[in-house]
Amino acid sequence: MSAAPRLLWVGTNPGGGGTETHMITLSRALAEQGAEVHCLVHPQGRIAQALGTAPVTRHFGVFRNSADPGGIRALRRAIRVVQPDWVIGSFSKEYWPLALISRSEGRRLALFRHMDLRLKPSTRWLLSRWPLRLFAISAYLRERLILQGVPAERVEVLANPLRLADFQRDFTARTRQRAALGLADEDFLVGFAGAWHRGKGVFMLADAIDAAHATDARVHGLWLGGGAHEAELRARLEDKPWHHLLGWQDPATPWYSVMDTLALPSIEPDTFGRVCLEAQACASPVLGAAMGGIPESFAADRSGLLLPAGEWADWRDAILRLAADVPLREGLAGAGPDYARRFDADVIARDFLATLLR
Repeated sequence: MSAAPRLLWVGTNPGGGGTETHMITLSRALAEQGAEVHCLVHPQGRIAQALGTAPVTRHFGVFRNSADPGGIRALRRAIRVVQPDWVIGSFSKEYWPLALISRSEGRRLALFRHMDLRLKPSTRWLLSRWPLRLFAISAYLRERLILQGVPAERVEVLANPLRLADFQRDFTARTRQRAALGLADEDFLVGFAGAWHRGKGVFMLADAIDAAHATDARVHGLWLGGGAHEAELRARLEDKPWHHLLGWQDPATPWYSVMDTLALPSIEPDTFGRVCLEAQACASPVLGAAMGGIPESFAADRSGLLLPAGEWADWRDAILRLAADVPLREGLAGAGPDYARRFDADVIARDFLATLLR
């Protein structure tokens, strides 16, 4: 492989979740590091839109499932046009076509694993035996894959990248948006950003905020996102004016500066806590559940507080502690950007390229 490798990253999912964000962030950083990056993407999807101004070449195709003939034709065509040194994939429905076609075309294969889902026997066999490089986005997920039977020597960890230039403290947004919400300077705003469903701990967090508010009326909740249990959450909080339910915000980045802390209270395992990383980059402290890969996403007792999953009283007490202790809050906030720099997309891209060259 040449010093400037040619990469074809395949990700035809149309959505805009964490796997898509990872592909967008890392493929852009790889191109900025000097790699020749091509991406096979859904023509109307979030990835295609986000990479429209990036220094990558987009090719278009769709895998509706692993046997989609249109997706297979688009993949084979892209490989023959690009002649990549490596084919890269992120979505499990594309694993098998990537494996078979990259091998038939004599191209090396790297796969990312993002989700902590039970492996199908065929997927376990592929990840365990096929000639490929397998990357998990957290040490937690690596251990989960090993527990499911993937040999330990097959699974590498590559940290979840963050484009730091996109996440900076925004003092103007903080002043403007807090005023729009009717908040005083001394009010303490607990933020949540993500999917509103029970597994994310949203109802437990709502109870903790309510209990904290009952003790300290300066405590408010800010809710960004939506999802399966949105109607139930809205109904539960509709008569509580200290909760501000804004739904999905694009971009969400300025809102990290509006919050006084970001909470990720999941009661089911997340493979990583990307929103924690984003908040820290914007100098907002974090309250994170001791669950799954969340503890890897911030520095406990330095840039945030690690709390027991599902224990609302502990979350109430942590909220009240941060609301009352300004020096503690400022110290945690100040350490956040330094921790986030460990996940700088440029650094992660260099590490990935060096790994592929080995």
